[in-house]
Amino acid sequence: MAQQLPLDELSTVIARIQGLLLTEEKVKTAVRLLAQAAKESVPGTIGAGVSLLDARGRRISSGYTDRIVAQTDAMQYECGEGPCLTAWATEKPVLLEDIREESRWPDWRRAVQGLPVRSVVSAPLIAGRESIGALKLYAAAPNTFDESSTALLQLFAAPAATLLSHIQASEAPHKMTEGLQTSLYSRDLVNRACGVLMERLGISHEAALQWLIRQARDENTALQDISAHVLAGTPAPGS
Repeated sequence: MAQQLPLDELSTVIARIQGLLLTEEKVKTAVRLLAQAAKESVPGTIGAGVSLLDARGRRISSGYTDRIVAQTDAMQYECGEGPCLTAWATEKPVLLEDIREESRWPDWRRAVQGLPVRSVVSAPLIAGRESIGALKLYAAAPNTFDESSTALLQLFAAPAATLLSHIQASEAPHKMTEGLQTSLYSRDLVNRACGVLMERLGISHEAALQWLIRQARDENTALQDISAHVLAGTPAPGS
C-alpha cells in the first residue's frame, strides 16, 4: 500500500526537475527523476515510467526505472490497449488490482502472461486541456495498489505534466532542426547517388532519379536505402 510521501519531499523532486539545464537530455532526466521517486513512494513497486509521444508522434516509454516497464508498455503499444493507454485516452486514473481477475484489455492481458506483472496503477499527465501521456507503476504481486496509491500517483502526475509540457515546448526548435538536418542529409544522399548513376550509365539527372524511384518502388524500400546501396557500390536488386 502507498507510503505517505512527505509533501516537502515531493516538492524537492519537482524542484530538481524545474532546475534542469536546457539540454537534449532534460526530458529524459526529468521523467527518470519523477519515475524513481514515484517507485520509491509505494512499497512493492517493481517499476515506474512515463508514456509519451516522441517527435514523430509515436508512443514511447521514457525515463523508466526497470526493463519490465519497457516490456510491459511495448505490449500495450502493440496491442493498442492497456491500463496506461486507457488512463492517457480517458484522462482518468486507472487502477488494476489483479491482472488475473481483470476482464478489460484481453489482448494485452494475454500478451503479458509471461511477465511478472500482477497489478498496475496509472495516472494521466494532463497539461492545460491536453493529455500528453501517462505515469504508471507496476507490481509483481496482486493488490499492491489501492485508492491511496492512485491519489499519490496523481500528486506526482499533476505538476509533472505541466513541467514536461513546458520542457517539450522548449525543445521544439531543436527537434525541428534535427528534422531539417535529416531531410537535408537524405536529399544529399539521393543527389550523390544520382551523380554516380549519371557517370556509370551515361544518363541525365532526371533519368537517374527516376531509376532510383523505380528501384525503391519495386523493392518496397526507402529511396534513401537504394541511394545508399548505389553509393556503397552494391548493385541494387534488379539492376
